[in-house]
Amino acid sequence: MSEKSYFKTDDGQNHTATFFLVATLFMLWAILNSLIDTMDKHFQDLLHLSKAQSAWVQFAHYFGYTLMALPAGLLTRKIGYKGGIIFGLFLVALGGFWFVPATHIAQFWAFLLGVCLVAMGLTVLETVANPYTTVLGPKEYGTFRINLAQSFNGFGWITGPIIASHFFYATTGGAEAANKTLYIPYLIIAISVLVLVVFFWRAKLPEIKPEDAYHTDESGPAAPADHATHKGLAFALMLAGAGVIVFSLYAILTYVMEIAVPGWAFLVPLAVGAVWLWSYSQRLTTHNIWAHPHFSGATLAQFLYVAAQAGIFSFFINYMISELPAISEGLRTNGLVAWFLKDGFAQTSGTWHLTDVGASRMLSVGFFLFFIGRVIGAAILRKTSAHHALGTYAFINLVLCGIVVLKLGWLSVAAVFGTFFFMSIMFPTIFALGIFGLGPDSKKKASAFIVMSITGGALMPKLMGRLGDLYNMSVSFLMPLVCFLLIALYGFAWSKLSRSDGVVGLDARKGH
Repeated sequence: MSEKSYFKTDDGQNHTATFFLVATLFMLWAILNSLIDTMDKHFQDLLHLSKAQSAWVQFAHYFGYTLMALPAGLLTRKIGYKGGIIFGLFLVALGGFWFVPATHIAQFWAFLLGVCLVAMGLTVLETVANPYTTVLGPKEYGTFRINLAQSFNGFGWITGPIIASHFFYATTGGAEAANKTLYIPYLIIAISVLVLVVFFWRAKLPEIKPEDAYHTDESGPAAPADHATHKGLAFALMLAGAGVIVFSLYAILTYVMEIAVPGWAFLVPLAVGAVWLWSYSQRLTTHNIWAHPHFSGATLAQFLYVAAQAGIFSFFINYMISELPAISEGLRTNGLVAWFLKDGFAQTSGTWHLTDVGASRMLSVGFFLFFIGRVIGAAILRKTSAHHALGTYAFINLVLCGIVVLKLGWLSVAAVFGTFFFMSIMFPTIFALGIFGLGPDSKKKASAFIVMSITGGALMPKLMGRLGDLYNMSVSFLMPLVCFLLIALYGFAWSKLSRSDGVVGLDARKGH
């Protein structure tokens, strides 16, 4: 099969160049997301912050997603996918350039503003770009194109920590010296993004018309929601989502910011919200995406997944520095280890341990496992139901987090790396299960809400950081443990929520 046949549509248009142009966006947001996950330890050293305080980096990042999720969905409906991509790239460039003055300001708020601006741009790009790999050529080769685009994403996740180890952590001069070079990768990315704008301006991007299996976009009178799903389930899932957010805010204010907030201050609005949600759920029709609990459940599951991912990724360096068992001389001088972790060791009281540089490079190993997990997971999803795969992977990660909490030495360290592998398919699979069967217009609305649920990464890592401050980084893995438990329940219950027997070969390899 020639190269052109993979990217040539029935109208004779060859989309090879357009496909690889879109694929660069996968690498772009992977690099920027992985850079964020290496910042926490840098700001802890530079600004003398606690782990919980440094988690404001994640808050700013995911708050940017929350702010732009719904506007991104609206943009794609008003100005089209091409206009949405260009707008998103301009936002990313603006955030990247802001890091230059932010470095001179050298205040935490200035860096957080840059993080938020970049995230707002990425929100638009992720909302728009994910579906494109399936339509830039013959339908039967959609899986091939998705896998190819995903390889760009995996390369970006691996590259980010390596870049950070050079610019965020200085081998001499400490955090103050590293802060003077922090803006460099963002400046380079901003300039590269403006070049991408020119290419996308000239590119032709096709529209997407997926099947409307649940008749959410049909005109005419809508049937009562009972014909599509159970109103009680829709209400329960929406209330559970509201409850998780309220609990997160209460815990942050009470245990992280140490503000005395009485429990009734949150129970009262939650009770009022429950009454409103019940009334709202009784008026749902088949045309409303919230009437389909496989979607509303996905928004909650995505909130929990990104919370777990952001927590594990952002506190990986802290874990490796504080919880890693003593490193033997033989392991330190091993040829491969010594080469990869050059300047990554320090000696204290006669024992060797990882430095910030070494731990940052080890994070790239975790992201490599994340990448391999997506490649293997893509093959598994061709043979088994996506919701079963999601439930199984989440349950395995629940067990792995339990091993980390128990502090079992090198076994717990291996378990941390294992979580990277088994997190790999969760974001895209939850995303795909959530929008399953919805019409073209409804998919855009649902996609915006699922992207908005990424706000879990803004709230929950602060709780994980607080657990690390109060106890240790091993105990802090209780937060993702609970998240994976609830995600597993969604995966195993998805068939009942969607009233579908399951989806084999689901295109769930687009990722965050």
